[in-house]
Amino acid sequence: MSELPFYLAAFVVALGVLVVVHEFGHYLAARLCGVKVLRFSLGFGRILWRRQLGRDGTEWALSVFPLGGYVKMLDEREGEVAADEVHRAFNRQGVGRRSLIVVAGPLANFLLAIVLYWALFIHGGLELRPVLGTPPEGSPAALAAIANGERVRRIDESPVATWDEFRWTLLHKALAQPDAELEVINRQGEIAFRRIALAAAGEQGWEGDALGRLGLRLYRPDVAPVFGRLIDGGAAERAGLRSGDRVAQIDGEAVASWFELVRRIRESPGRPLALTVERDGRLSTVSVVPEAARERGRDIGRIGAAVAEQPGLDEELRVFVRYGPFDALAKALAETWDKSVFSLQMMGRMLTGEVSLKNLSGPVSIADYAGQSARLGIDYYIRFMALLSLSLGVLNLLPVPVLDGGHLMYHMIEVVRRRPLSERAMQIGQQIGLSILFALMAFAFFNDLNRLFNG
Repeated sequence: MSELPFYLAAFVVALGVLVVVHEFGHYLAARLCGVKVLRFSLGFGRILWRRQLGRDGTEWALSVFPLGGYVKMLDEREGEVAADEVHRAFNRQGVGRRSLIVVAGPLANFLLAIVLYWALFIHGGLELRPVLGTPPEGSPAALAAIANGERVRRIDESPVATWDEFRWTLLHKALAQPDAELEVINRQGEIAFRRIALAAAGEQGWEGDALGRLGLRLYRPDVAPVFGRLIDGGAAERAGLRSGDRVAQIDGEAVASWFELVRRIRESPGRPLALTVERDGRLSTVSVVPEAARERGRDIGRIGAAVAEQPGLDEELRVFVRYGPFDALAKALAETWDKSVFSLQMMGRMLTGEVSLKNLSGPVSIADYAGQSARLGIDYYIRFMALLSLSLGVLNLLPVPVLDGGHLMYHMIEVVRRRPLSERAMQIGQQIGLSILFALMAFAFFNDLNRLFNG
């Protein structure tokens, strides 16, 4: 429970920024088109705080329900409009101007995603190399003869330099084709080609770990179980463990690698473990109780210790990636486009039943992702915000009444009919849209609760 305030703060900050950017897109477009803005609200429902600013006396407000926001414009359909201000009413604008105001919100979210990705790519950072581990027997990766330590250089004609690029590129391929050819290089510098069947990625409705179902794992080297830096006040330090201690056994069972040590600790939240450690050539036994931490709906153990630095290991597993300003912009545009298209493809397959609705995430899961990414560092948090921003943009462009895409659909119908839809037709559309939206939100919230309690 101690992590809850941190996770909530990370969620509120991310959502607040994205909502403000989205609504400011509507606000700015309305002002540019000469439409009077009556209120800019962060949140829905009862107003908690308000202040009037500007020549038009626009009301800036904070409302009680923070999951969204709105821009209220002058509109004859919502109340009387003074004769001298009729020309500034939203409903009196041409269909082109109205469409621009509506689409400006999602476009602002896409623009924010591009800016965040651009900043990340210019700043640069350490990324995991796409080095593959030993696949499980009988998996598609094993049948493709993928071996431990092989690094992927390209997938079909697409070059990949990092694990993130590898994962996204392969998922795109799996949505569109039955197999893919991986160009790999082994630890002896020999190049080989591995053709892997991709059908297993979509099993179980794409729920869970798609790469895991293909047998594709991140390479795990044989790292010695030696402690490096210990967190002040952590379980390891309190138990008397020191930097440089090498773990030989846990509860009398031999420990061969750091990853095996981590696995045993994670599996033992709140349960005492007897660690036999080697220090200065002598063996001694230390009892340590891993602290319980919540991760993806289940308790795991942590003792607050990092692995000792291994010379040359970081270079083998990681690569520093940085782009110049123009290359970073091109990469940011491509990243935003690719992930937006992928989101639309997944939504389309949900409608056809090829993708499970269990993939929908609600506010609880999003808050969890926000907290986890913030704990990993500012780079991860910004990457999370960029992904959430473009997802918000895609969602709002769906042709569902009450969403921006629904209003655009009305405008397209108006262009074809050469007259607006009747008020009655739009009211029915709003009711249908609200029903769809509430059903999706209820299902997403159910998924959240299921993940929270069942892991």
